[in-house]
Amino acid sequence: MKKGTAGWLLLLTSLWFGIAQAAAEYWPGWRGPRGDGTCIETRVPLEWDPSNALWKSEIPGQGHASPIVWGDRVFTTTALPATQERVLLCMARDTGRILWQQTVVQGPLEKIHKENSYASATPATDGDRVYTAFRVGDDIVVAAHDCITGKQLWLSRPGTHAGEWGFSNEPVVYKDKVIVDGDSKGDSFLVAFSRADGKELWKVKRTNRGISYSAPFIRTMNGRAQLIQCGDRCVTSFDPDTGKPIWTVDGPSEEFVSTPVYSEKANLVYISSSWPKQVLYAIRPNGAGNVTQTHVAWRDSKGAPYVPSMIVAGDFLLSVNNGGVAFCYEAATGKVLWQEKLGRHHASPVLINGLVFLINDDGQINVIKPGPSFERVATFELGESCYASPAISDGQVFLRGFTRLHCFGSKAK
Repeated sequence: MKKGTAGWLLLLTSLWFGIAQAAAEYWPGWRGPRGDGTCIETRVPLEWDPSNALWKSEIPGQGHASPIVWGDRVFTTTALPATQERVLLCMARDTGRILWQQTVVQGPLEKIHKENSYASATPATDGDRVYTAFRVGDDIVVAAHDCITGKQLWLSRPGTHAGEWGFSNEPVVYKDKVIVDGDSKGDSFLVAFSRADGKELWKVKRTNRGISYSAPFIRTMNGRAQLIQCGDRCVTSFDPDTGKPIWTVDGPSEEFVSTPVYSEKANLVYISSSWPKQVLYAIRPNGAGNVTQTHVAWRDSKGAPYVPSMIVAGDFLLSVNNGGVAFCYEAATGKVLWQEKLGRHHASPVLINGLVFLINDDGQINVIKPGPSFERVATFELGESCYASPAISDGQVFLRGFTRLHCFGSKAK
């Protein structure tokens, strides 16, 4: 930790005991219970120093999937390239011990970018089943396993995925459904499966062949549930119950990686395209039909992220662009308040107790207090490279590096 930050941590620690602890949460999928990286718990460790970690556990194989947490278990995925296995791991949250290791599917390895892996899609869980998504050869494979035993309950191959950079499309749980995006340079679709048996409940054909690694983002906006999906060379709001489109914004480019976020205060959805150009849009989610010309409140290209998702912190929107520069915007207007070089990022940030935690590719953790000027509260070094995003649950933080899963916090009572 950098000198001069201990006072901040002491002050924040003392505040924990003056605030009623928010209800503890599980972290059931990509970017947590709200899909946006926010944590409502108040007694979460702010010091992520590996020398003081509760435990560190070696992860077999290779993968960049983030951890998820439910009850006394932590789940993530990995791949064993030598045997072409894609694997689901279940670990004990109190020790990091592997409770079971289940091969989900075995088959040809797809082409991937050097910064991708064969197990980059974060799983999702409802507490009974764990849902995974992989690409095997050209096939998308979605499966469900029992949380306790690891037994495979169902497996579906809804279509193919075309693209030379690989796959990292997260399943998202919604009501009785698990939803997966299949946008690619070939056959493209958005599909909802029954959580219980894997049957397709609805499927939307996509026609523009624009590849996407962006997870579906579901939130109640303007009085109705909306599923925001970046892909098919556009941004579309769907009814998550039926798959019917609500509104669409064209572009702003061909491909997407970053997952959308939403500011309830500003009533804006924030998205960023990835290739061949990065453009950040702030969209009013109260339209119908094609609203490209009417509902983009503001846009920017300098701070638009390529891979990591953004985070909303009160009046502020934070992002990290492909050059490793962090930007803080006034969320309502798009005014740039500050920018700071923090290194390239694949991991997406989390918001805890009003502080934003950003983990760069080298494993450096920067703790930032959002505001009109740049304020770094602390810096930690994980000790290994990191592309995965953190999971926070019941006063503990779980962070996956290239080789180990780290747990920060106290033992669960």
